[in-house]
Amino acid sequence: MQRLKLPDFKSAILFRKAMSHKSYANEQNQPEQSNERLEFLGDAILTFLCGEFLYDKYPHLPEGELTKLRSSLVDKNQLSDFALALALNKRLFLGKGVENSGGRENPRLLSSAFEALIGAYFLDQDADITPVRAYVNPLFQVALAQRGEADPVVNYKSQLQEWSLAEFGEVPKYQIIAESGPDHAKYFTAEVLIQGEQYGVGKGAKKQDAEKKAARSALERLGLL
Repeated sequence: MQRLKLPDFKSAILFRKAMSHKSYANEQNQPEQSNERLEFLGDAILTFLCGEFLYDKYPHLPEGELTKLRSSLVDKNQLSDFALALALNKRLFLGKGVENSGGRENPRLLSSAFEALIGAYFLDQDADITPVRAYVNPLFQVALAQRGEADPVVNYKSQLQEWSLAEFGEVPKYQIIAESGPDHAKYFTAEVLIQGEQYGVGKGAKKQDAEKKAARSALERLGLL
């Protein structure tokens, strides 16, 4: 993931607390200064903002698909990726035992640090959700973009089929309209037709990828993405 920018904190104390793992706070005999409560708050905020982001971005995606996608955007692996892109691993305050056991590379610890960061930023902004939303929504967008068309959660073909059935009572038809390259490295161009009209075109190294991209192209043309 590309390098990301930390939010601008007004309070250095809040930021330090967000970066203070319980192992460090305990060593300092200040357990109340650990980031665990901020982690709890940040988790709730991220879940809400991610749900809101996806609800607005995919107006025709059913609840089950939205839930799967939200889970993947706020899970341990994705949040630890955010943390690494923000170089939080270099900013954490860790106890000696956690430090020596590779805590700075631990995905669970990193994801918790990112949640604490978001919780702290919310408090730093006087509990105003607007700047937090403005900060995290582009991160969700980056994560989605990096997954590309191979993302199994956002099923563009199913989404287009749902729309086509509702509008015309028929399923879209896909066909390969061009092939290029040698046999070991073929490149395909697919089109998607609804009632005989071309709605989208896509290209890919596999026929399925080309069809997915054609479906996405159609959804973009229809204003559904």
